[in-house]
Amino acid sequence: MAMKFHREKSPEPEINLIPFIDILLVVVIFLMLSTTYSKFTEMQLNLPVADAAAPPQRPHEVIVSISSEGLFSVNRNLVNTRDVQGLSQALAQATQSMDSPMIIISADAQASHQSVMMVMEAARRNGLNQLTFAAQSSSGKAD
Repeated sequence: MAMKFHREKSPEPEINLIPFIDILLVVVIFLMLSTTYSKFTEMQLNLPVADAAAPPQRPHEVIVSISSEGLFSVNRNLVNTRDVQGLSQALAQATQSMDSPMIIISADAQASHQSVMMVMEAARRNGLNQLTFAAQSSSGKAD
């Protein structure tokens, strides 16, 4: 008598994917809610082309020029300092006899953003809130 021992086949292991999918969906929802999306828009400007004639003299304008090296000039007078305090004093001197002057910031294309911010801060310290920026068209004429 030969005894035959039958081994019961063990059930194949199963991978239950439902808990994994649940956790994955929770993580995706968390990322969607916590992510901030920055929308960058591009503004296309077509600046007008200026005449070759000299611009009219406007008595209530102060032109602040910024070179690519970070040098400042107020109404074509070089400012010896490169700090906000010195620039603020030069603006106060240039605008002392003017009633609500317009500050025109004429910055070189290679000038640092910090230099432009310094001019804006100096204007704010003097209570000058009318600011504009000079630009140049691609044809080389000043706008």
